[in-house]
Formats: sequence, structure tokens, C-alpha cells
Amino acid sequence: MTTSPTNTELQQQPEQQYSQPQSQQEQQQEHQHQQSLARFPSHKEPRVWFLSCGTCPTARALVPKLIAHGDKVATGVRGVEIEREDDRAAAYQTFLGELGEEERTRLKIINMDIRSIGQCQAAISETVEVWGRVDVMLCCTSEAVVGTVEELSASTGTLNLVRDQFETNYFGPVNIIKAVLPTFRSKRAGHLLVLTGITGHIGSPGLGTYCASGWALEGFCDSLAYEIAPFNIKMTILQPSMEVNLLTNKITFTPPHPAYSSDTNHAPFVRDILTRTIHRQSFMATQSTPPSAPFSSATSQEKDKSNAPPKSKSKRRTETPSQSSSSPSSSNLLSSNATESVSLFPPLPDSSLIALVAETVHAITAIGGHDNPPTRHIVGHEAVASVKEKLKTVSEELEDFVEVSGAVDIPRGEEVGSGPDNTAESTDSEGEED
Repeated sequence: MTTSPTNTELQQQPEQQYSQPQSQQEQQQEHQHQQSLARFPSHKEPRVWFLSCGTCPTARALVPKLIAHGDKVATGVRGVEIEREDDRAAAYQTFLGELGEEERTRLKIINMDIRSIGQCQAAISETVEVWGRVDVMLCCTSEAVVGTVEELSASTGTLNLVRDQFETNYFGPVNIIKAVLPTFRSKRAGHLLVLTGITGHIGSPGLGTYCASGWALEGFCDSLAYEIAPFNIKMTILQPSMEVNLLTNKITFTPPHPAYSSDTNHAPFVRDILTRTIHRQSFMATQSTPPSAPFSSATSQEKDKSNAPPKSKSKRRTETPSQSSSSPSSSNLLSSNATESVSLFPPLPDSSLIALVAETVHAITAIGGHDNPPTRHIVGHEAVASVKEKLKTVSEELEDFVEVSGAVDIPRGEEVGSGPDNTAESTDSEGEED
């Protein structure tokens, strides 16, 4: 029989599932190695890609490779994301500035909020109007809400965060998938790539809502794959390690509940790992980054105003940890005494972000548009090991209780309602007749 994990094992669990970022030199070496391995499946003509989120590090690392390969790319971008004065917007503007004139002719940027089905349909229509078709659609939109079930039920604000999580991570991808399906059906070809994570296989304490939205999306995609197969439309779910999506997209932390403090509760909460990582990166930023290049930080009140026009610089909350202690910083807002939710992009250097997604980008280029792609692909050795361990546990528990599972099964050939006594009686009566 399998045994319940001890507190020590629980404390060690997140370190196995969630690896800490490599040094900058290691990341650059890994990035160069992945670039040298980049390959594409064979195809007769340049393809047209649509990426749901053009500002994320995955898209910024992928687009130059696709364009260099001769493909054309359309990306959805929320205008508010590139109008803010933060590192995310600055990195995107730098990315656009590094593209050559010829490369720009193969990139189409479309204003789109994935949470709006109308905007998704308009974006696909615009792509078809410009380039005639869409061959591969990559859904790479993701955000994470960190908080236990009780923390997410503490107020109207935190309950709204749960809804926002599903709007972005589940209903958003469903919107863009539904928008592109008619185009794929009309030409009886197309490939849907959906970027989720191993959180679609493995639950993590403190990421219940994030995992739930991922599991919902994967269940949707698994079912859809059967429906679209007759139209020669392929579906692939890509699952990189947990940190790939968490550290490259926006994270929202809810106010902590004292009952779930690491001092008294030994569950391996992701909040603690992410907080330590962000604090460490923030400290490194104060040593090497000038105050003019802060990382993005926004409270829950600012989040509600994300669709409003940008305010003047004097009113923007873009302080760095090195600034006056009277101004809220990520370190203060992520403390155990925090009383409000905080949203931020992890303050990793852009080179580190691009290196972090290198394996995922390599998988996308190798699988996207393939004639016979996998339905589900795990990215990276650590992710593979984590999923194998989960499947092993499921298999062991199945074997431990297999007798219970089959205890009420009705033997073949035996009618419902008949039992051992009835069977015996019928046998006796047959003997008497003989």
C-alpha cells in the first residue's frame, strides 16, 4: 500500500517540481545551445502563424525564428500592455526595434484582448485578409493567481480574481480556438498549439485556481481533438515546466491567511518559493539596474483600471525596491502581513526570460505544422520526470485498490438482478429436469 507523504517530503516536493533560475551565464549557454538545435518540420511553402500573445517572452523568442525560416506571423497584443511604462513594455519595444525592415514585413501586430470573442474573430479575419490563411495557431496567453482556497474566498476582490483567472486562462484560449476553427475547416488543414504546463497534470498547493483553469483547458482540448480530426485539424498541448509560464507572465498574489503560514503549515506552497525568487531577483536588480528601469508592480486597484488610458508618469506605480521605503515595493506587498492583492511580472532580466523559454520555443518550432504531431508533449527533463512521478503514483494507487474498483462488477453473461442464490436454484432445477 502507498503511504501518505511526511512533512519533510512535502517540504521537499516543490523543489523537485519548481527549479530555481540558472545563472545568467548558464542561461545564455543554454539559449545558444537551443538555437543551434532549432529545426522545423518539412513543408512545401511558407506558413502563416497566429500567436495569441505577442508580448510574452515565448512569442518574442519564437517570432525571429519563424521569420528567419521564411514564415509569416500575426500576433495579438493588448494595447494597454505596450503603453505602460514598465519592463514588459520596454522589452517589447526593444524587440520590435531589433527587427529589420524585411522582418517587419512578415510580422503583423493586431490589437486583441483574448477575453473578447469578437476581438479574436476580428484578429483572425484580419490575418486571413492580409495573408490569405492561418496554418498554425499558438495560444500562449497565461496569467497566474497565487493563493489557497480560503485566501481566494476571503473577499469579493479575491473571488473576482478567480473569475479573472478563468477568463484569461480558460475562456480566452477557448475564444481564439473557436475563432480560428472555421478557417481551418474551410481549408481542411490547420494545427492548434496550446501552451499550458505540467500544472495540467500536477496540482500544486497555492495554485489551485491556476491548475484548475489549466485542467479545464486541457479537458476541452482533449475533447476537441476528436471533433476536429475528420477535418484534418491537428491539436497539440504543450506542457513545459511550471516555472516557464509562472516566471514569464503576470502573477497576482492574494493576501496570505495566517493558518497557511509556512511556520505552521508544512504544505509545499508555491507562494513561498515565488516570493523568495522575486525578493532575490529584486535585490539583484538594485545592485545592477538603474532606477530608470523598474519592474512592473501593480496593486489590485490598478488591475481594475488596466483598460483605462495611461496616466501621467507622476501617478504611475513603477517604483523599484531601491526607492524610498515610504513607497510600496514588491517586497513589502509580498510580505506575510500584506493586506491587499498585488500583481507583477517577475523581475528577471530579459536575457534570462528568453533563456527560460528556449526549450519551449524549440519544441514549438519542431512540432508546429507537423503532419503527425503529438497530442500532448512534455517539454524538458524536469517536466518529464515530474509527470512520470505523478503517473507512477496514480498507477500504484490504482493497483492498491483494484479489488475495490472491481468489487461490484457484474460478471459477463449474468443478468442484472440475478445473484448467487438465483444461479444455484436454476442449476438445481435443471438437474431435477434431467
